[in-house]
Amino acid sequence: MQQAIIDFHLDEEDHWVADLVCGHAQHVRHNPPWQNRPWVITEKGRKEKLGMLLNCKKCDQQSE
Repeated sequence: MQQAIIDFHLDEEDHWVADLVCGHAQHVRHNPPWQNRPWVITEKGRKEKLGMLLNCKKCDQQSE
């Protein structure tokens, strides 16, 4: 299920996590070549992604 990003925070290992409107969270790591998200490194990049939709795996599991 697609959910909008409402904020970001760092986890205990300093990895970026997107807070979703549904109340769940999802890591948004920049870890090339597996995950290419250079926007997550800067505050400006993260602000530009507020409202972006991500697939929430926890919401998908709850709807099964």
